[in-house]
Amino acid sequence: MKKLPHSAAVGAQTNTPKQVLTVVDAVVMIVGIVVGAGIFRTPPIVASSTGTWEMFLFVWGLGGAISLIGAMCYAELSTTFPHTGGEYHFLYRAFGRHFGFLFAWARMSIIQTGSIALLSFIVGDYMSELYGLGAYSSSIYAIVVVIGLTLTNIIGVHVGTGAQKLLVGMQFIGLAFLIVVGLFFAPTDQELVAEPLIANSDFSMSIGTALVMVLLTFGGWNEAGYISSEMRGGSKKMATVMVASILIITAIYLLINFAYLNVLGIDGVARSEAVGVDMMRTAIGEKGAVFIGLLVMLAALTSTNATIFTGARTNYAFGKDFPLLSFMNVWKTERSTPVNALLTQGAIATALIVVGSFARSGFEAMVNFTAPIFWFFILCTGLALFVLRITEPNVPRPFKVPLYPVLPAIFCLASAYLLYSSLLFAGMGTWLGIGILLLGMLFFFFTRNSNESKPDHRR
Repeated sequence: MKKLPHSAAVGAQTNTPKQVLTVVDAVVMIVGIVVGAGIFRTPPIVASSTGTWEMFLFVWGLGGAISLIGAMCYAELSTTFPHTGGEYHFLYRAFGRHFGFLFAWARMSIIQTGSIALLSFIVGDYMSELYGLGAYSSSIYAIVVVIGLTLTNIIGVHVGTGAQKLLVGMQFIGLAFLIVVGLFFAPTDQELVAEPLIANSDFSMSIGTALVMVLLTFGGWNEAGYISSEMRGGSKKMATVMVASILIITAIYLLINFAYLNVLGIDGVARSEAVGVDMMRTAIGEKGAVFIGLLVMLAALTSTNATIFTGARTNYAFGKDFPLLSFMNVWKTERSTPVNALLTQGAIATALIVVGSFARSGFEAMVNFTAPIFWFFILCTGLALFVLRITEPNVPRPFKVPLYPVLPAIFCLASAYLLYSSLLFAGMGTWLGIGILLLGMLFFFFTRNSNESKPDHRR
């Protein structure tokens, strides 16, 4: 008989997560992570790469389809192996403790904390436009955001999810207003121009660039894996959560982009530096531009809060499996929250914000820092589904990916392409991220004897 993974052996322990999250809680969390500031940044790049409004909308729909395939892959893993560690647990079972450690290290020091930092920079950038605090105004605001939301989640899971529901509710009201304005207040002489804007002989490269930006905008749905063990009624509902979340997100993105097109046309979207601001200014004047600024900040806050919530779950599982990091293995049962993991995550994110302060753009520095590492491990998680189908075929699977192995293979190919694209435009931030990843490998090598007492997740 197989022994349970050390960090999966819950039940007899009190220092473990409770099943307190509803389907609505989980869907709100995932939608809040994904629908962030990206939808106000990437559409002009997508429009200039595609050239026609039909192809523009098609690429957004295609991004939703690829994300849905990925969500189904994650749904199989989450329902079969529910765990607070999410991807960390899947990779640990599939590829062993060395690789599991490497991913958890990367997520703790690069992926999740870098995402928190870049989202906080977005809030800081817009807050600085309203009221500047000097040369490092954006960084100061970003640090305040990280500290404030970390403390909110430390208070307890109900406060954290309650804050998320409030933020998402306000965000949805704002997005609904933007969509209504874009669909019903467009200039009467505006048409959806269906002519190419660029003369690029390499059509596949243009579409590839557009798809990269679309999938980056869809990024974050994988966070659902980190709350599977906290779902009421068990992890079986994760398939519903993930599929419903992607369908809602895709519908929101298509409506917002159609609103952009309806007011500005494909030419106007492609040439815009701030597409949401330009759309609202064209439709209802300067008040609309102020509204968009506030909406972008709200979207970034929503994503930051959800990212903080899910990110700490990996750190908790990380500390549970490796003695030298056991200080993160503290779960406050009465609050249902991993306090030390949240504090560690907040401290690292704050340090990254300080480092990003010295770059020309803190946001761009954090994108370069996180993107290649993120897509590398997303690809590995897709491959883990194949490995676990082979190595653990008898484990009950409440949900299986349809059309296996075709759909998981498509997801892996898309992830590999995004990894390639992120390395193609690598900057100094990218090499810093790779350096920190290598540092994690050295750390594991020199401390491996201290970690031998913990059993393998695969046993």
